[in-house]
Amino acid sequence: MQRQAVAPALYEIAYSARQNAIFVASAGGIMDKNGPTPRILRLDPATLAVQAEIPLERPGLGLVLDDQANRLYVGNAFHASVTVVDTQTNRVTGVVQLAEKVRMTDFDGKPIERYPHNLRELVLDKANERLFAPGIWISDSALYVMNTRTLALEKTIPGLGFGAAGTTLDAPAGKLYVSNMQGQLFTVDTRTLALEKTSEVAADQLLNLTLDRQKRLILATDQGSDNPNMVREKFAKLAYQIRGEGNRVVVIDPADGQVRQSVPTGRHPVALLIDEARHRLYVTNRGSGSVTVHDSRDYRLLHTFELPAHPNSLALDPVTGAVFVTIKNGEQDPKGSDESVARIQF
Repeated sequence: MQRQAVAPALYEIAYSARQNAIFVASAGGIMDKNGPTPRILRLDPATLAVQAEIPLERPGLGLVLDDQANRLYVGNAFHASVTVVDTQTNRVTGVVQLAEKVRMTDFDGKPIERYPHNLRELVLDKANERLFAPGIWISDSALYVMNTRTLALEKTIPGLGFGAAGTTLDAPAGKLYVSNMQGQLFTVDTRTLALEKTSEVAADQLLNLTLDRQKRLILATDQGSDNPNMVREKFAKLAYQIRGEGNRVVVIDPADGQVRQSVPTGRHPVALLIDEARHRLYVTNRGSGSVTVHDSRDYRLLHTFELPAHPNSLALDPVTGAVFVTIKNGEQDPKGSDESVARIQF
């Protein structure tokens, strides 16, 4: 394992085999106008040294890479937009606005003007030339569909409940799956963009999703954090009965939404990643400051990497098996100080 402090406010990370580079989002000061400039950092995957910095007008959190097209899509979480970066030239080529500001009420019931949703995970559907971006909010989350050929909004699909957070694509089946923080899994037809089905899952905080392509099953982190439960009750005002214990990965059959297996992890798991060639499942555990490595065939725990304070996002070099992790600071770290990227190999 090696680790390098890089920049403040790190979020998602992507590995480019074509560029032999790591791209990581630094949100800078996020909502602080006097904070550091948000940017995408290009890192050497061997040394984690910064090779280039790509300034952004808006803070980016989510990333998805189209390596063949030399495009990196950056979700501007608080501005309901996507920035497009050319990974050959390390330049921004455009910004796609997915929604305009609306007048609404904040958590305290006061009128405000803001974008209707925050963006989190991004999924690329190359076959249908689309980018999917769940828009998260305390009520009526939505799915934004962007056309990657025209770089324009194609459709907005409403009705995704409280805290639409995770998403994953089954390209051969033509299905997109979106999860929320009230135990629901939505199935979207990627050709017609019809919302086909809503499944009630025996889990509560389906934060991130990934597809096990060999088993045709969905893996989801069920975070088990107190804060989403509080927000769901106090601000979303949902009459909701807790369904599970959290702090686990749940294995879901998308055909019926049933949990086929529950896999204990560290505290408050966030991201997960499958290395198919090596039969490995990696999980970042924000609460316990670790990355757990499981056998993806039977989910038994193989190893735990201690990475305090808060491991966040994952990317894989499929050739070498190296896994790259963004690590956020803890409360004891100076405000605004650099966060780090780690390279681990098991």
